[in-house]
Amino acid sequence: MSTTGDRQTETVYQEVQRSAAFADLRSRLRRFVFPMSAAFLLWYLAYVLLASYAPGFMATRLGGSNITVGLVIGLLQFVTTFIITMVYVRYADRRLDPPATALREEIEARRAEQAR
Repeated sequence: MSTTGDRQTETVYQEVQRSAAFADLRSRLRRFVFPMSAAFLLWYLAYVLLASYAPGFMATRLGGSNITVGLVIGLLQFVTTFIITMVYVRYADRRLDPPATALREEIEARRAEQAR
C-alpha cells in the first residue's frame, strides 16, 4: 500500500483480492481441491496399508493368472489420478474459468485506465 498524505491507495490487485468475486472464486476452488485431495490421499493410504498389513490379500491371484489384487489396486491409483484430472478440468472449465476470466478482464481494464 502506498500513502499519499492521509489517503491510502490500494493497488488494483489488492482491491480485487478483497472483492466478493475473488473470495467466491477462491471458495469454489477450495470446495473442489480440498475434498478431492483428501479422498485421493485416503485411497492411496488404503493401498499402502493393505500392502503393509494384508500382504496375503494383495498377493491373491485373479483368474488364475499372474495378475494380483495388489497389481490391480496399484494400477487403479494411476487410473484414479487421470479421472481426477479430467473431473478437475471439467469443473474448472465450468465453475472457475469464467469468473477468473472476468476478474482478469477487470484487472486489465483498471490497469489500462490507470495508465492513462
